[in-house]
Order: sequence, then structure tokens, then C-alpha cells
Amino acid sequence: MSASSPDGLLAGRSVIITGAGSGVGRASALLFAREGALVVCADLREAWVKDTVELVTAEGGAAVAVVCDVTRHEDITATVAEAVRLYGRLDVMFNNAGIASPRQGIAFEDHTDEEFDRLVAVNGRGVFFGCAEAVRQFKAQGDGGVIVNTASIAGLVGWGSVVYGGTKGMVIQMTRALAVEAAAHGIRVNCICPGGMLTNFARPESDAFSPMPPEAEARMAKLHPLGQVLTPEDCASSALYLASDLSSNVTGVAVPVDGGFVAK
Repeated sequence: MSASSPDGLLAGRSVIITGAGSGVGRASALLFAREGALVVCADLREAWVKDTVELVTAEGGAAVAVVCDVTRHEDITATVAEAVRLYGRLDVMFNNAGIASPRQGIAFEDHTDEEFDRLVAVNGRGVFFGCAEAVRQFKAQGDGGVIVNTASIAGLVGWGSVVYGGTKGMVIQMTRALAVEAAAHGIRVNCICPGGMLTNFARPESDAFSPMPPEAEARMAKLHPLGQVLTPEDCASSALYLASDLSSNVTGVAVPVDGGFVAK
């Protein structure tokens, strides 16, 4: 097991990760903690996020669990307040929580009003709330800060559900525009855009942490020009770059983590 590093890329920095109970969020919590971050793991599913914290602390990292529904502004406000209470400040906000299309292969016109509203609420409004509360805290601290958002290649090209892609396009544009608006305050804002990935995303909760069937892995690998299966750890590594001083002069970018898919 790897202990957290006092000399790591995020040593001593207070970080919030939403959607930390599984997938990219869990992988990022583990990686960020190994790099010295003090992590607030936020997720709607209490059992999942507590499991993430146990994994982090078992490696010697620092993390706490917070139950958070990103569609509720008050939950985001409380999560930021908890990070400040525990660690004295907020340095990085990783708005990672998101949901998939309600049904695989769903046509645009077949979305119900409720399904549309839910996608916009989680994938769009949740990122808005996270960005807004982070910016408020960063401005109050007066020394800048970092926001990383999780978008998708579906927000860059026509791929998958139209409505889902629309919500991720919203995330990308919010990222770019906020990066320009917040730059004068020393706040950097970027996003990662994963491609097809082996996570619990769009799977029944009963299958959330079970291995993906080999045939599904093979199909996903063929999506990407590099021919490799995309993993949550791939996305976590890109998020770490954007969260750390390695990208100190990078803002307003949408980084595809897709094995070359959008380059085709």
C-alpha cells in the first residue's frame, strides 16, 4: 500500500471530490491522497463513500466522508463548509459527480420531461453549484484556487445520448467561460472529458463493482485508436495534473481522456 506523500503534488491541500463513492471519484480520492491531499469525499451513497474513505485511510491517506446530493445547493454549501472547518481552507474543487442516460440507446425524442430534468439537475446544475461555492470560497481566501470538472467526449462530439451530451457540453462551456471570468482572481478552471470507460456508470447498482464481461471490455477497447480499455485511474491521473501546480499556467481547457477517439 502507498502512504500519502508529504512532498506530493497536492501535499497539504484541501480537496473536495464529488461522486467519490465509485469510479473516477474513488480513483481520484486514492490518487490525490497518495499525493498528500486532505480529501473530502462527497457522494449521495453513504455506504459507497465510506468505503472510499476506508480505502484511502488504509493507505495512510487523509480523507473524510460527506453525504452530498449535488442537485441541492445547500448540500454543496455544507460540503465546502466542512472542508474549511476541517482543513482551514479549500484549495481544489473536483466536480466529478454525474449520471448516465436513463436507458442505453435512448432516442432524443424518447426522453421524458423527468428524465431530461434529472440529467440537467445532476450533470449541469450540480457542476454549477460546485463551481459557484468554490469560487466564493476562493475569493474569500484571496489567493486563488483550482476547479476541475468532469465532462465527457459526448460534450465534444456527437456520441451517445443527445441529452446527456448536451449536459456535458454545458459543463465544457461553463468551464471555459468561468476560466476567463475567474482568471483575475487566480482561479484556474479546467475539465476532463472521458471516453467509454469501465466503471459502474450506466450499470445496475447490483453490478456496480463487479468485473466487466470480457466481450464488453473488447468492445470498449476497439472504440479508441490506442486500442486500450480506458480506466478510472486514467481519468484520475489527468485530473491530478489539472489540480496540481504541474498545470499552473493551464486554464479553460477540456482534456479528452479517450485513447484518441475525438482525434479521428
